[in-house]
Amino acid sequence: MGFVRFEADEADAGARLDRAAAARLPEVSRARLQSWIRGGRVRVAGEVRRRGAFKLRGGETVEIDPAPLKPLKAEAEAVDLAIVYEDEDLAVIDKPAGMVVHAGAGAASGTLVNALLHHFESLSSVSGELRPGIVHRLDRLTSGVLLVAKHDRAHRLLQKQFESRKIRKTYWALVQGAVAENPHDAPQILRHGRPLMAGGRWWVRFEMPIRRDKRNRVKMAVSANGKEAASDLRLLRGNAAYSLVEVRIHTGRTHQIRVHLSAAGRPVVGDCLYGARKGIAGLPALDRFYLHARQIVFQHPSSGETMACEAPLPREFENLLESLGL
Repeated sequence: MGFVRFEADEADAGARLDRAAAARLPEVSRARLQSWIRGGRVRVAGEVRRRGAFKLRGGETVEIDPAPLKPLKAEAEAVDLAIVYEDEDLAVIDKPAGMVVHAGAGAASGTLVNALLHHFESLSSVSGELRPGIVHRLDRLTSGVLLVAKHDRAHRLLQKQFESRKIRKTYWALVQGAVAENPHDAPQILRHGRPLMAGGRWWVRFEMPIRRDKRNRVKMAVSANGKEAASDLRLLRGNAAYSLVEVRIHTGRTHQIRVHLSAAGRPVVGDCLYGARKGIAGLPALDRFYLHARQIVFQHPSSGETMACEAPLPREFENLLESLGL
């Protein structure tokens, strides 16, 4: 990695130096960034700053002179992999919660890519050596279906479908609070969206732009100055305290579902970053947030056939629903 320079913008005012740098360099671990800062390799407005907690004012030039990095290389590992569908062009994987998709940011082994290299003879190279086959990603603590390309032609054709928003992704989420089957009975939620009838069912359409949070660069937030983001929500089943909902996304912004549900007052259970409670009284500690990529629908890159692949809810998700009476 060569010399890095960026301008701290107004959103960085009051932010820690290490967090602002991490937001610009997501491929570099926080620990590595902090070692560069302590080693005098980071300047703010021309002055060396050796504390990651140094607060930016906004408007300064930040310069980073990285220490030589030990090259990362994705290696095959005998990691269990749940394959939903596979052919000579692609595979659909059921990723468990807790598995990182590819190496970086502190994860060098046990990733989905490590498992893919062990299970498949060939993977596409479009995304680079560290992300072979990876067409799109899921958060570490999100489970469910994920598309993998076995060669570059399939990768590019699937990528085009994502870019043109032709791929349909459906998620199931366990959220805090009640969600009405008819959104007209949920005025709190309707303050953030609008009712929509589709397929004989009521949905709520959220159209809330998203950008990086000004105070916490790890988070995203709803903002009028953000990028377009649209999600549809409907109730599957629920009670007064918790609801299992289905969410269909029309855009693929970072943390989109988590941000929209939190903004509507229905954070995903276990998602403390976006306002969920840390635990549920009387139940074991939660080690994931309960968001699951249930289905992905796409056009097969070779046959043109419409494919619909699903992943069942993980056992821990089913167990929690049962414990909550859902």
